[in-house]
Amino acid sequence: MPLRIVFCGTPEFAVPSLRYLLAQADFQIVAVVTQPDRPRGRALAVSRSPVKDAAISAGITVYQPEKIKSEESFEFFQRTAPDAVVIIAYGQIISARLIAIPRLGWVNLHGSLLPKYRGAAPIHRAIINGEKRTGLTTMNIDAGLDSGPKLLRFETVIGPDETAPELYARLSEAGAPLVAETLRGLERGTITRVPQDDSQATFAPPLKKEEGRIDWSQSAQEIYNRIRGLQPWPGAFSSFRGKNCAIWGRPISPPATAGMPGSPRDGSRSPGESFKADAKVVVACGDGTALLLEFVQLEGRKRVTALEFANGARLIPGDRFGG
Repeated sequence: MPLRIVFCGTPEFAVPSLRYLLAQADFQIVAVVTQPDRPRGRALAVSRSPVKDAAISAGITVYQPEKIKSEESFEFFQRTAPDAVVIIAYGQIISARLIAIPRLGWVNLHGSLLPKYRGAAPIHRAIINGEKRTGLTTMNIDAGLDSGPKLLRFETVIGPDETAPELYARLSEAGAPLVAETLRGLERGTITRVPQDDSQATFAPPLKKEEGRIDWSQSAQEIYNRIRGLQPWPGAFSSFRGKNCAIWGRPISPPATAGMPGSPRDGSRSPGESFKADAKVVVACGDGTALLLEFVQLEGRKRVTALEFANGARLIPGDRFGG
């Protein structure tokens, strides 16, 4: 008999796992639980979550409680009586009495190698912090924040130029078979639940708008990590002549800048100072490093190449970002 599963999730990250489980003969998705329809986008049009769209396409019952801690939700889970609940980026805290209902527990797929990066933004934070490796962990949830016992994990290298959306998409696909393998292992009794070492825990809180503001005193590599890790929101930005602008660029090594006319030598240019060299636009950063500017988008304008920006702004010596 197939395992009866309730699937809880909301964003696109959860969709590959839902679709994968639906395709397996030994699982039966009896219901999908997702966040209520919300206003989204600039127009604030009410729209469905990606998980709801996938569930409707598959003809699965969808339940959208405003608060999953409610009495109505408790009665729903008791009535549905799942063997396991799979929960991926659902977006609400689960109460102890709900956790106790399925015999195999609530199986969570988390986007980090726990106990590192507990919290809402593990993928973004790993890139921002310059991690070289990351991965996925399945665990049984408990009353804490991503602190339950570990089940299985998947480890991977973070590409040197990989952005948060790219890593997000890659991990979401890799998570699907990991969730299925975890459920099968729990049912067969072949998985050992491993407690997390709380002393090794780090946290990945939600991103804030102001985190996108570039600190030019950081090294070019640190700034590049933020550019990659803060996509698609809030993005990396700075100010130029009193206006905010979104920034895209990558580190340029000192040997590459050494021969450029006007390039920074011996820290002669202050962080944020920009200059044109060999038809390129370069910004001085901390520790004597430099960022090769690729694209700029002034507030209220379209995105343009760095050279188009420099020519349009009539960049002059001493012009600074972040001043």
